[in-house]
Parts: sequence; C-alpha cells; structure tokens
Amino acid sequence: MKAPAQHPATASDIPTIVIRPTRGWAALRLRDVWEYRELLYFLVWRDLKARYKQTLLGVGWVILQPLLATVIFSLVFGLLVQVPTQGVPYPLFAYAALLPWNYFAEALRRSSTSVVNNAHLITKVYFPRLLLPLSGALSSLVDLGLAFVVLIGMMVYYQVALTPALLLLPALILLAMATALGVSLWLAALNVQYRDVNYIIPFLTQVWMYATPVVYSATIVPERWRVLYGLNPMVGVVEGFRWVLLGQGRPPEPLLWVSLGVVLVLLLGGLFFFRHMERSFADVI
Repeated sequence: MKAPAQHPATASDIPTIVIRPTRGWAALRLRDVWEYRELLYFLVWRDLKARYKQTLLGVGWVILQPLLATVIFSLVFGLLVQVPTQGVPYPLFAYAALLPWNYFAEALRRSSTSVVNNAHLITKVYFPRLLLPLSGALSSLVDLGLAFVVLIGMMVYYQVALTPALLLLPALILLAMATALGVSLWLAALNVQYRDVNYIIPFLTQVWMYATPVVYSATIVPERWRVLYGLNPMVGVVEGFRWVLLGQGRPPEPLLWVSLGVVLVLLLGGLFFFRHMERSFADVI
C-alpha cells in the first residue's frame, strides 16, 4: 500500500505569537518569570562573572568592605561615642547589622540600574523585564553568604553562641530582598525616563543608612516613636538580624510587623508600577 504523500508545512500551519503592548494598568503576569527562569539564571550568572572579572582580590572585596567599615565604626561609635550595645562587643554588634545593610544597598544599586544597563537586550528581544531587577537582587545574595562566613568567625572569637532563633534568618533575608526589590522596581522604571535617578541612588543609600540602626541600636529611639521609626523597613530587618544572630534582647516584633506591612506596600505597588511603565522601555531607552 502506498503511503500518503507528505506535504511541507506552509506558513499558515506555523503558530504565530503576537506581542502587543499592554493597555492601562497591566496584570502582573508573574507566571512569565517562572517560564523564563533559565534566562534569570543566565542573568544572575553573567552578573557574578562580570563583577569579579579582572579583579585583584576577586570575592575578597565582598569581605574587605564590611570589615573595614566595622573597624571604622568600632573606633568612632564604639570607642569614642560609646554607643550602648547591651553587652555585645561593638565590632560584632556593627558587623551583624552591616550584613543585611550591605546586601540591601548593593541589591538596590544593581537592580535600580539594571534596566538601563541592559538596554541592548530590551531593544532586541522580548522577555519579562522584571527579570532584570530580580537578577540584581538574587546575585547580591552571594555576597551576603560570603560575608556571613566572616561573622561566624567573629562569633567564635567573641564566644557568642548561636540560638534557636537562627531558624528565622531565611525569613529575614527574604524580607531584606523584598525591601530592596520593592524600592528598586520604582527606581528602575523611573531611571528609564529620568537618568537623574543614577545620581540619587548613592545619596539615598547614604542617608538611609543613618536612618537605620546600623551603627546604633533602635533601643535609643524613644518608645513613643518606635512604630513611626519602623516605617523604615530596614529597621525591622537590621534589628531582626541582631536578635537572631546575637540573641540580643527581646524579638523586635512591633518593628518587624510594621516593616513587613511597609514592604508589602512597596513591593506590590512597585510591581504594578514597573509593569505599567515597561511597555515604553524599548522606545525611551
């Protein structure tokens, strides 16, 4: 029996995917991020390789930066100003706070400039633009992990034991990442329209650090102002890190709950704003 003839596929037989800009306030379409997870992995890996390429110390810079900052803070705020630390050695007190802060500052910088820095990709191929700021927040976690090794060595030196509260550390890291991503989504979208954002980010980070209990404890803030102070989402993160790592005082529950509420507003609002603005990225950038 003779087999039926095979006809070559015509243009009408090939499925066509049409990409159109969204109208109004677009849906978040977070499923697209999962579908492009391999691209997200590539972006994170590319960022890590580019960061340490042709550097003398390589990943050593990740450890050197917080160590030098700890030495300076210990001399100024620990020795001269004598900031109260509730019995914790000041170098350990400062370094435990610098861990989440340095992660937040670095993730904020990378994610906020990620869209403009990848203009060549945006104008050539379609992919969820949300992957760009997300890759900046994820790649910074590697720096946090490396710096954390030094903290373990300092805790051994000062004979500070770990507590069961350490189990809450992943939740605090997630809160820090959500804070950085929430702020970065607003700044990344605005940076496409207004390049002044590049100059605002370093200034914003510097001012924000002194509004966060990095070199001092949140306990010096009067009780009646604590909730208002917690509107800075990094307050709950930093105080939470100190509590789970050093077992310092009581859990900062009021600050954490206020910070969590602010982060949710920042992140959800940032997601919708970023999706609303991304349809014009390729035209403006």
